[in-house]
Amino acid sequence: MLHSDSDKGDGSVRYVLTGEGAGTLFKIDEKSGDIHATKRLDREEKSYYILHAKAVNRFTSEALEGESEFIIKIHDINDNEPRFTKDPYMARVPEMSDIGTSVIQVTATDADDATYGNSARVVYSILEGQPYFSVDPETGLIKTALPGMDREVKENYQVVIQAKDMAGQMGGLSGTTTVSITLSDVNDNPPRFTKTLYEFRVPETQELGSEVGAIRALDADIGENAEMDYRIIGSDGPGMFDIVTNRSTQEGVIVLRKPLDFEKKRQYSLRVQVENVHINPRFFSVGPFRDEATIKIVVEDVDEPPVFERPSYVMEAKEDAARNTVIGSVSATDPDDRSSLVRYSIDRNTDMDRVFNVHAGNGSVFILRELDREEHAWHNISVIATEFNNPRQISRVPVYIKVLDVNDNAPTFATNYETFVCENAKANQRIQTISAADPDEPPGGHRFFFSLAQEAAGKANFSVRDNKDNTAWILTRRNSYNSLQQSVHHVPVVISDGDFPMQSSTNTLTIRVCTCDREGNMKLCNAEALTARAGLSTGALVAILLCVIILLMIVVLFAALRRQRKKEPLIISKEDVRDNVVSYNDEGGGEEDTQAFDIGTLRNPEAIEESKQRRDIVPETFYPPVRRPAPPPTRDHNGDVRDFINQRLQDNDSDPTAPPYDSLATYAYEGSGSVAESLSSLESVTTEGDQDYHYLSEWGPRFKKLADMYGGDDSDRDS
Repeated sequence: MLHSDSDKGDGSVRYVLTGEGAGTLFKIDEKSGDIHATKRLDREEKSYYILHAKAVNRFTSEALEGESEFIIKIHDINDNEPRFTKDPYMARVPEMSDIGTSVIQVTATDADDATYGNSARVVYSILEGQPYFSVDPETGLIKTALPGMDREVKENYQVVIQAKDMAGQMGGLSGTTTVSITLSDVNDNPPRFTKTLYEFRVPETQELGSEVGAIRALDADIGENAEMDYRIIGSDGPGMFDIVTNRSTQEGVIVLRKPLDFEKKRQYSLRVQVENVHINPRFFSVGPFRDEATIKIVVEDVDEPPVFERPSYVMEAKEDAARNTVIGSVSATDPDDRSSLVRYSIDRNTDMDRVFNVHAGNGSVFILRELDREEHAWHNISVIATEFNNPRQISRVPVYIKVLDVNDNAPTFATNYETFVCENAKANQRIQTISAADPDEPPGGHRFFFSLAQEAAGKANFSVRDNKDNTAWILTRRNSYNSLQQSVHHVPVVISDGDFPMQSSTNTLTIRVCTCDREGNMKLCNAEALTARAGLSTGALVAILLCVIILLMIVVLFAALRRQRKKEPLIISKEDVRDNVVSYNDEGGGEEDTQAFDIGTLRNPEAIEESKQRRDIVPETFYPPVRRPAPPPTRDHNGDVRDFINQRLQDNDSDPTAPPYDSLATYAYEGSGSVAESLSSLESVTTEGDQDYHYLSEWGPRFKKLADMYGGDDSDRDS
């Protein structure tokens, strides 16, 4: 209530209130100055208000006094109950904890004024959860109150805690919260087998490393406290079985380590132990944290295939052994108690040529065909054993057969020798070293003997010297050789081996006579010798020859087509005159001019120039022409020409590259200085009278000689 000394009670004074909450929370009576609260005040929301009041003249609104300030304080009453900071609380405590083990602390707050009375003084008490837990009334700390709480008996507890203000006195307000307490596991339980005896049955054909069976011990604990290990502590079959732990299922898996055999042992007994991996020393006093059990494994009989005495067999046979010769035997038996007879056979997939066979009853392996060690030194076959009572039961065994060598091959030249002798060779001169090869393999190694064949010993131009080291020398027996008289010599060499029975063969060595310089280097030889000297292999020569033959066939075909369209004789008659006139001024240098211009082309444009290859024979680049040395000047001229022509005839007759048909070699220009002068037919066709050809009788022999030198055959000579 406010009152001014200027107020006479006549209603001329009016009271005015301003400040916090004026007009809303607080109102003032303008006439009397009484202040009233219009709403319920909450100290926890605002504990005091500052207001200002003044008295004014009602009629003039003039202030009668100065403004006054005053404070309205809100006194606290117990109108708020305690509230917990969480609801619910979650807590864990190890099982088997001692009494008084702290679990969790709860906290409640009261909005009332703690400095004014006991409105905000809170006391804690436990409403539910006894006798397992207790709570400190002042701090709210929850502790265990009962010893030996076992998680395996009861794991979860719901504890209700009350907080009451007014120090717990009568009339105080209260609040509650729930605390969910879980007992955490400790390893206080050992693993235990559910049975003392386990039994498994397994067939004797069980694969190694496979599972025979699984056992499992139980542990009341959980997590890592329930992890366990299994091991075999006793067995009447050491090493036969093993046990491993499956970590995901905590099972002990029994694994087979060695093969089972029903006929040898039909039952096994194992002693197995299980124990925890993580042991808590606090609970050793409870007892041993392990358990034991017995496992009985019964082996079941299975019909098994025959078993060979050996994993493989090795046999030997001479390559000259007769058919049906027994070279060895195999043996297999049925391992089952009810033993069955065994039948043998050859796996033909391993002996497709049917070289061997086996006796069906006793397993004897014998030969069906002749053997050849040089063709197959080893034979690898398989023998099949089949049960007579159950043909589906089969087994195989590899048989390796070694073919023993017999001296059944004669030695031959080690290679294809290409040998030549110089015309100026001296007697007893070595021209070739030869060696031998033999596909046989004598135990002591090869020993070859070389000699000249008896039929050639009397008239031989060469001799054979055995060096006693599996080589021999070919020696000359006279001074000088004449390629014109004989260009090729054939020397028969007999080669014998030193094994029993002795084998020998006659091998012919071809020796060509060549022109050499003083140092013995070949200068000129026949085509075959030059080809060999070039160092080309046989395969390369064949390939080149095929290419040349194909090219020649194309050229010959092209020439034949052209000749079919227009065939012009080499010598044009006077009546067959064309409009084209060819002028030429080169007469050449006579017989001595061998490089003169060939005017045959002027007569026949299709004729091939000297620089081009002839289309009717193999190119001379592949088989070069043989240049024979000029005969000695001391001999008769006519005899020299005759010998030269005879030698050319012999070479052309034996030339493998000569065409199989008659060919015409024309020589239209013979140089200046000739008695017959020019042989050109152009002059003949331009002369009114008959041309005189009397010179042909004089130069005919020379043409014949030139034709032989340039490769003509017998028909050439006739021409």
